[in-house]
Amino acid sequence: MKKIIPILFAVMLLFVPAADVCAEGAERLVDMADLLTDSEEAELLQELNEISERQQFDIIVVTTTSLDGKSAMEYADDFYDDRGYGVGPEKDGALLLVDMDSRQWWISTSGYGITAFTDAGIDYIGDELLPYLSDGEYYEALSSYAKLCDDFVTQARDGEAYDVSDMPRKAFPAASRLGMSALIGVIVGFVGVTALKGQMESVRGQNTASSYVAQELDLHTSRDRFLYVHRHRERLPEQENRSGGSSTHISSSGRGHGGGGGKF
Repeated sequence: MKKIIPILFAVMLLFVPAADVCAEGAERLVDMADLLTDSEEAELLQELNEISERQQFDIIVVTTTSLDGKSAMEYADDFYDDRGYGVGPEKDGALLLVDMDSRQWWISTSGYGITAFTDAGIDYIGDELLPYLSDGEYYEALSSYAKLCDDFVTQARDGEAYDVSDMPRKAFPAASRLGMSALIGVIVGFVGVTALKGQMESVRGQNTASSYVAQELDLHTSRDRFLYVHRHRERLPEQENRSGGSSTHISSSGRGHGGGGGKF
């Protein structure tokens, strides 16, 4: 009987979904601030797990109502290290912290995350999340973070990480494109109609025939006027921007981290 129990336990472990937890058993979504509904938590966790497993890169989201006397950076770094997040020997991953008490967000990166998420890249992600966080659309913010992480890791592995001179192009919403096209059409139409109307108003009936008789041309003075000027402009080569890359620091556990954050 003693030999059977360990065997049964091992068989049970085979049925535990590997994508639900990280290597040390910690979930990738910890919503201590209770910002999400149960269904939203389930959907977001599934998204985080799918991307993390496919990329072999831990993507974690943590919400809280207290930083326990720490800075947002210290709290995020310690949470990452203490829970054992990270894939592989370098603990590759990125953690988003949202603190509702101080209204701060912070992204802590580790391992390959320091390479994939430059300082400029983290600022870009923050700019994308800020409208959602400020408006209380927390699921949209956290889901957007997961998708952006997927994009940033893919970009870094396929070529060079997003940085100051190369950022993702922001999508222009279809509704905005349609509205802009309609507005341009209205403006063009208005200008065309106005021009035609002006031409029509210049034609007026005359009481005498003298208006239609060519007047004698009599020049008293002459002036030379330059009507057109041609200028050649050439763009000077831009100076190389050397402020890119990722800044790093050491957490209380002695591990190296990158990161950045702000207020919302």
